[in-house]
Amino acid sequence: MCGIVGYTGKQNCMSILLRGLGSLAYRGYDSAGVAIWNGTTIAVTKERGKLFALEDALDKKPIEGTTGIGHTRWATHGEPNVVNAHPHTDAKGQLALVHNGIIENYRTLKEQLLREGVTFVSETDTEVVAQMIGKLYDGDPKKAVLRAMNKLEGTFALAILFRDEPDTLYCVCNGSPMVVGRGRSGSFVASDIPALLPYTRKVTFLENRQMAILQKNGIRYYDRDGNPIEKEITEVEWDVEAARKGNFEHFMLKEIHEQPDALLHTIEQYVSSRTGCLREDAFPWTKEEANQLKRLRIVSCGSAYHAGLVGKKFLEHLAKLPVEVEVASEYRYSDALYSENEPMMLISQSGETADTIAAMRMAKSRNQETVAICNVIGSTIARECDRTLFTYAGPEIAVAATKSYLTQTVVLFLLALDLAEKRGWLTHSKVQEQLERLKRVPDDMRAVLARKEQVQAYANRHALTKKMFFIGRGLDHALCLEAALKLKEIAYIHTDAYAAGELKHGTIALVEDGSLVISVATQKPLLSKMASNMEEVRVRGADILAITNGSSGMEEHCDEQWDFPEVPDMMAPFLAVIPLQLLAYYIGVARGCSIDQPRNLAKSVTVE
Repeated sequence: MCGIVGYTGKQNCMSILLRGLGSLAYRGYDSAGVAIWNGTTIAVTKERGKLFALEDALDKKPIEGTTGIGHTRWATHGEPNVVNAHPHTDAKGQLALVHNGIIENYRTLKEQLLREGVTFVSETDTEVVAQMIGKLYDGDPKKAVLRAMNKLEGTFALAILFRDEPDTLYCVCNGSPMVVGRGRSGSFVASDIPALLPYTRKVTFLENRQMAILQKNGIRYYDRDGNPIEKEITEVEWDVEAARKGNFEHFMLKEIHEQPDALLHTIEQYVSSRTGCLREDAFPWTKEEANQLKRLRIVSCGSAYHAGLVGKKFLEHLAKLPVEVEVASEYRYSDALYSENEPMMLISQSGETADTIAAMRMAKSRNQETVAICNVIGSTIARECDRTLFTYAGPEIAVAATKSYLTQTVVLFLLALDLAEKRGWLTHSKVQEQLERLKRVPDDMRAVLARKEQVQAYANRHALTKKMFFIGRGLDHALCLEAALKLKEIAYIHTDAYAAGELKHGTIALVEDGSLVISVATQKPLLSKMASNMEEVRVRGADILAITNGSSGMEEHCDEQWDFPEVPDMMAPFLAVIPLQLLAYYIGVARGCSIDQPRNLAKSVTVE
């Protein structure tokens, strides 16, 4: 959630820290601050609100120095204000630190420190860590940090600057991401890759309770006991421009437009360019293992959960494999039963989603096979799962998931084709037909994007609508859930998605004059049923928009229809999602909402 950036090297670090914080602003935050060694002391500047407030303060009173840490805070303990903002210091001013995560035993630690005479100035769990390290410090920073780390319970990523070693940063983590990189001008640390891209593409990922000590001329790594260790270097394939808006007004709009390429890049990783066939080594199970599968359990959160619901339809229809989809935050506290040959699939854009990680570790504790779908190489879920199917969406900066959701559904579709062939439900030639048609979908998506002005005009007309409902059946119902979430996230409109056949079981009581109903009707066998459902709400005064797979003859049942190039029903979600994303985007713009950083939300939910 929060953003961390740190640097020690040859250059003035203030601009580096601000640039890094700017690249992490997409994660969501309500205050920001920096701590820099200015040659005499650790100078701290913090401001409430957006990053420009901190930039203004530093313009008026710059801090010169070559070692520092910065932070964007998303409030958990204590209201968003300057006092609670990071960095935090200990009572003696010996150190400053920034923190991502939640310290679960902070109350116990704080009570002990209070008994020892420590005075606190903030309401945060982070200050408890700073004060504890300050009490443990006896001239050896490494020893103090390791002792403190092993007392902490919960999730944390910490970057610490000591007054006595002003050219060194001490970094540790547990359950929260921390990326370290070495560039020409010095050493860098951040909570996510985009902050490092302008300086290096060679990074390492700290694992739980490991330490990195960053100095101007190099980086050393240690385990939780302080023993030296070697870390594998990962080459980041993104370029810097991929994490910039370019000519688009918002990252969300840019990322919606990047979806055709994201889909194509993902397909290319799973389909051989030489043979045009699915790559056998790209999927988790052999033919023998695929036929032994009894059931697959998908566990995820938010948009990734909705991708799992779409994947359930793919896998059950094509591969005849029973699938259960669970919300991770519910599953981890349930008495869910499992049996042999029932793998767990975890879906997470960031690979750092706290509830999904907890579910994964539950599965691993009982020797259940785990498979991930993830966009971030080196993330916790990618490292700890038995096998990872990567999406190739590139960096997604906007809080609202668009291209990551799309690529998750594409990977699930390709997995369903692979299992369908291995389990004997589709012939090789039928799979090839599907793949050939799938390769043409990016062009179909571009055709949909070319009609975005139609969506914008509709959004402008309906931006003040107070009641909005999404209805669909089968695959379309799964897609409606994601569409409704996007509208809530981006436009702050209370809306809901319903299985269209359930309208008469209570929901139709909410429909009245002025209600807006978006009917997603892309599945040909269900069109007659959808037509009836649309008439049910139409006669009660609703304004109906239909989104259809080609020209479906639904015009007489709605007030407006958007069709897209006709594709096989199973591929319709890849096209239908685009106008739904654009609708949320343009309504949000018309309502003056913060598009890339919606209120109260964060990109990577690393706390429970």
